[in-house]
Amino acid sequence: MKHFLLSIALIAFSYVAIAQDDVETLTETTILDDTEVESDELSDEEYEILVDSIHASFNYEYGSISLNEDLATLQVPSGYKFLNAEQSKYVLEDLWGNMPEETLGLLFPEDIDPLSDNFTYAVEITYTEDGFIEDEDAEDIDYDELLETMQEESEAMNEERKKLGYDGIELIGWAQPPYYDNTTKKLHWAKELHFENYETNTLNYNIRVLGRKGFLTMNVIGEMNVLPMVQNDLDPILSSVEFNEGNRYADFNPDIDTVAAYGIGGLIAGKILAKAGFFALILKFWKVIAIGVVGAFGIFKKKIFGSKSDSTEV
Repeated sequence: MKHFLLSIALIAFSYVAIAQDDVETLTETTILDDTEVESDELSDEEYEILVDSIHASFNYEYGSISLNEDLATLQVPSGYKFLNAEQSKYVLEDLWGNMPEETLGLLFPEDIDPLSDNFTYAVEITYTEDGFIEDEDAEDIDYDELLETMQEESEAMNEERKKLGYDGIELIGWAQPPYYDNTTKKLHWAKELHFENYETNTLNYNIRVLGRKGFLTMNVIGEMNVLPMVQNDLDPILSSVEFNEGNRYADFNPDIDTVAAYGIGGLIAGKILAKAGFFALILKFWKVIAIGVVGAFGIFKKKIFGSKSDSTEV
């Protein structure tokens, strides 16, 4: 018997329009608890019906796209496609098993889909309105020292993460040291992470676009082996998103706008919610990096559905 996450075994069936004739032969699922169901293994034909139906439900967009009620504009780069907020939320939470969060959408390379066997990477776009981030500290940060602090804090939070039902996380190090462009007000860096019980390390490539009242996040989802590909594609990704007039970094008005309680160093370290308490900090830190845990559907399929030739329970 195979164990399926509730999100894929139940929600996927209710979200996509699968013809009744196609799914009536699928094995019934039995709810075991709030997060897991037990089911017989799907046949190859039944599995393909499910995957094809989910694929068919996606509506990709191209060209110029307004984000978050005209807050910013995304120019979908050549060779990419965009999935809107509603569909991206389904992918992130129901297909990939991440914690609920507000997303603006997902960018995919043209030949990649959320369930692709050849999944390489995707880019999630979100917005955080914590105030104007002063960047005077950017040139003075010792990033090696900052990394050591982040590693210590990540280790200290593992016990609490496990209490919440999540695997422990080891921050291996920088996959790409932080770089801040003072002209474009864009910051990017990458971390190599190891999630407990996973053989393959995860790439967490972070891009921040600073604005008048907060920042846009572009978070690259993939395994470590896609790092050279992401580095090669970084320029079009970086240039694809800009705040609209009135929301830009240069539009900051010190007389009426709020200044964030952290600078560039705090943004990288993930200390955004430190004043809100330890529990809130854990949840915020998890939101930033969780999407890498089952980011590639190839990993997801092996973990949730199991190998078609493997009869061992997962």
